[in-house]
Amino acid sequence: MQEQELSVKMDKAIENLKKNFSGIRTGRANPGLVENVLVEVYGQKMPLKTIAGINIPESKVISITPYDRSSVQAIEKAIAQSELGLTPRSEGAVIYLRLPELTEERRRELEKIAKSAAEDGRVAIRNLRRDFLDDAKKSGAAQDELKGLQDRAQKITDQHNARIDELLKHKEAEIREI
Repeated sequence: MQEQELSVKMDKAIENLKKNFSGIRTGRANPGLVENVLVEVYGQKMPLKTIAGINIPESKVISITPYDRSSVQAIEKAIAQSELGLTPRSEGAVIYLRLPELTEERRRELEKIAKSAAEDGRVAIRNLRRDFLDDAKKSGAAQDELKGLQDRAQKITDQHNARIDELLKHKEAEIREI
């Protein structure tokens, strides 16, 4: 594995963290909140984003328009059973989710969840660095070369960890926003 490859893999870990962050509820509506809710339709579980259009008509409202009207009840059931704590309300073929105000206690819980997701991202990056250095050692690189690789890998790791810290700071600010 080369340094560019290491950086690309770490970028993917950051993208995964962003995806995880999008599923953490904040004070405002966000399609990422519901797009990966699994809905049982056509005899299999499918992510909501593949069977319905998700829109944000207001800052605290998510509207879901199923591509197939017969799946409205299945979508309502999946959302009600999810851990989002939202109650779906359907008007014809459109399902509305109104996001209630977050309590201070719930905001603290969400911040803990965000910090945990960020730490998972840091662990993934450290593991990638470790694998990179293990591969370099196995390839029989000289000590001087290993030291240089180690320094460059640490620099790449530090850059990605700084991005994680920045994303976490932004997410925490979003959660605290009223």
